[in-house]
Amino acid sequence: MATTDDPIDGITEYCEECGTETRHEVSIQIRTESVKEQNSEFSREPYRVSECQRCGGRTNQRMNNA
Repeated sequence: MATTDDPIDGITEYCEECGTETRHEVSIQIRTESVKEQNSEFSREPYRVSECQRCGGRTNQRMNNA
């Protein structure tokens, strides 16, 4: 059986800061976009957050562009 030192969690993606394919930790975060307190619960949107495990560079992408 082949073995590797790479962790099994994470995704390999292109990193703009490193300029190469690197391992990234990817998560989904719910963010409130409204700065007003009134009705702020209706302005929550999902974001895909990807963080490079080599340099720490982070990208945020809004998932729902309605």
